[in-house]
Amino acid sequence: MTWQRVGSVADVQVDVPLAVTVGEKQLAVYRIGDDFYALDDVCPHAFALLSSGFVEGDKVECPLHQALFHIPTGKCLGPPADTDLVAFPVKVEGPDILVDL
Repeated sequence: MTWQRVGSVADVQVDVPLAVTVGEKQLAVYRIGDDFYALDDVCPHAFALLSSGFVEGDKVECPLHQALFHIPTGKCLGPPADTDLVAFPVKVEGPDILVDL
């Protein structure tokens, strides 16, 4: 496991994900209540950054073609996408958010 610091707890607000790039990976870090989740930031249907999408509850909608994804699991919930996002393990240590890449 390679845990990488991607930001601080204060950087991620509910309904406002944090876009981060670690190496060649583009990630979006989401906050739902006190829990944090990290997903691929690029929609698998067409290149669009999901961190620029619309977050409602535990779902994010792609800003380009409105594909829908479940934030805690990365599961694709609606077309036109038909592929799940990769969900990365997240842990919080003090003020830091770490993602296992």
